[in-house]
Amino acid sequence: MVRMRELQKEIIETLKVKPQIDAKAEIRNSIDFLKAYLKKNKFLKSLVLGISGGQDSTLVGKISQMAIDELRDESGDNNYQFIAVRLPYGTQADESDAMDAIKFMHADKILRVDIKPMADSAVNVLESAGEKISDFNKGNIKARERMIVQYAIAGEEKGAVLGTDHAAEAITGFYTKYGDGAADITPIWRLNKRQGQQMLELLNAPKHLYQKTPTADLEDNRPALPDEVALGVTYDDIDDYLEGKEISVSAAKKIENWYVKTEHKRHLPINIYDSFWK
Repeated sequence: MVRMRELQKEIIETLKVKPQIDAKAEIRNSIDFLKAYLKKNKFLKSLVLGISGGQDSTLVGKISQMAIDELRDESGDNNYQFIAVRLPYGTQADESDAMDAIKFMHADKILRVDIKPMADSAVNVLESAGEKISDFNKGNIKARERMIVQYAIAGEEKGAVLGTDHAAEAITGFYTKYGDGAADITPIWRLNKRQGQQMLELLNAPKHLYQKTPTADLEDNRPALPDEVALGVTYDDIDDYLEGKEISVSAAKKIENWYVKTEHKRHLPINIYDSFWK
């Protein structure tokens, strides 16, 4: 148990999670962070984000639109814009949630790109070459195709791609490497799941967007699989752990096993001088 507490402290320090937050202050911190990034990189004029209709993209999208609105007002430059991108694989069961999220954000520009032809084509080409692709691996291909689209849009729109990674995802590595784990800037990285909910509540977001069951929804054979089922641990336990609270030994071990197993996702790419691989 002593070793576990030591690792818990190390993880909290690494991921910069606070035991409590001032939601209003953290909203302001994230907005200022995005504005500073765009001001420093003067060639950038847009922020691009894929919208799923879940908590994380809803929060990042709202904060990003607020940052863009402030930049336009302060600079007089109307070229600044926030671009919300719908990225369904064919028909999305909770598409109405995604549209509710975009309405809540008041997104400047909305695009919808169906990634099904791209993902299916990639799988077909690989399988025709003799490489059988599992349903789980196909899910990762979907995530990477979504990021290809976002970077293509950003390339045309002088944009930066936003990431929705937060501490409760980072600790478990619950994202696709070079998929939703790829981004230029991650404005909610230091926060856990319940802290993001606190911020959305303060922003008067529709409750069904942040109270819904979190799911990556990447696998055809297991559609809408809840994150907590895939992880084998609840977000409440993960959040408690990240806030330095005591949780059951079994839950702590699961969280720490995920953290150790997914270290490669938090250290990209690895070079010969890095200590990680030795």
